[in-house]
Amino acid sequence: MSHNSNNIVFGLRAIIEAINSSQTIEKVFFQKGLQGSIYSELTSLVKKNNITSSFVPVEKLESLSKFQNHQGAVARISPISFVSIETLIETTIEKDKTPLFLLLDHITDVRNFGAIIRTAECTGVDGIIIPESGSAPVNAATIKTSAGAAFKVPICKVNHIKDALFHLQASEITTLAATEKTNETIYNIDMNVPLAIIMGSEDRGINPSILRMVDYKAKLPILGTIESLNVSVACGAVLYEVVRQRRSPL
Repeated sequence: MSHNSNNIVFGLRAIIEAINSSQTIEKVFFQKGLQGSIYSELTSLVKKNNITSSFVPVEKLESLSKFQNHQGAVARISPISFVSIETLIETTIEKDKTPLFLLLDHITDVRNFGAIIRTAECTGVDGIIIPESGSAPVNAATIKTSAGAAFKVPICKVNHIKDALFHLQASEITTLAATEKTNETIYNIDMNVPLAIIMGSEDRGINPSILRMVDYKAKLPILGTIESLNVSVACGAVLYEVVRQRRSPL
């Protein structure tokens, strides 16, 4: 009824304690057919805190808890803690540098996510903003692919990317969507300003409702016949254009 080395907590009370002590819970796994007041207390906490949960076969719980007394519930704790959007913007603006944020609209591939975090750290990104649900988890695989950068770049979860855009624009940060749905290339955009770059998901790109909100849209020129780059490669190309411009402005 406690932790093991893989950021796992098992047992109903232990999971309740983990949530109440502000641990970032990635997901809770329940055995079907659980009942009782402690189970009810846990499920209402899970709901209240918007924690992802699912019902799984008992074998899954046994393997997650390494066959210890899980009482029908196992939780996976995120290996990193997340910052709030308000704190992220505030602490970034206080720094003696031009802010640079990265917003990821539903990147679902763990390796892409990890690689993006690694590039973000190398290019001086102040924080990465992701939606609460529908994104790749920040798990051991993400951290490994990020070469540990996940511990160095603040990551912020918001209910919706739109929420983050409102906050950023209210703080006079220019928003730029990297999208093919424009004739403008990233090389014509002045990036030597407080900037937030939005990258879209692997399959659908950036949500049209987000595209309508941003200050600028720009694309990477594609010279071959394949229509789009891998998102982590595209992200690297855009971020390094920011680095280039900030070293020697347009």
